[in-house]
Amino acid sequence: MNRVTLAIIAFFGTALILYWQVQTKRGNEALNIDVTDRPDYVINDLKSVQYNEQGQLNSRVSASHMEHYSDKNMTYFTQPVYLVYPDEGNAQWRLRSTKGTLDKASGRVKLENNVIIDAISPEEPIQTIETTYLELDLNTMIMTSDRTIRITGNDFLITGKGLYADLNAQNVRLTSQVEGTYETK
Repeated sequence: MNRVTLAIIAFFGTALILYWQVQTKRGNEALNIDVTDRPDYVINDLKSVQYNEQGQLNSRVSASHMEHYSDKNMTYFTQPVYLVYPDEGNAQWRLRSTKGTLDKASGRVKLENNVIIDAISPEEPIQTIETTYLELDLNTMIMTSDRTIRITGNDFLITGKGLYADLNAQNVRLTSQVEGTYETK
């Protein structure tokens, strides 16, 4: 064999050994997956019911996708829809958004992106509340937000920044920059 042939064999042999080492290293890295970042369980097309400490119906939630992490005590939702049941026991509000988070330890729900709160009853003076972010405490039934709020009802439209709503007391308050329009029929 001549030198050129030996050089080509040595070159390809070295390339093969280096390729084998890279593949072996990648295989070992794939085995070192951090399982703490994986959900404990995943549910598609979720439908769930939650009760308060007195055993009364507190909320119903449905979502297209849900992931629960036990170590963080957090649940993440895609397309969540909440029906909340204040003290009177009847569903009065439907809350929906693009994504949501439930902190099981505190009982707080955070809804983000295209948050819409609809009144169940057509007799409610407030029919729809819209915002980009909302927090709901399921224990106290208090909703808060620091974002722009749009409220529509029978013959009126109100916009403002910031929201404080006590669903048990049926009290809704915008905290600043409030503007309203009222139309008579």
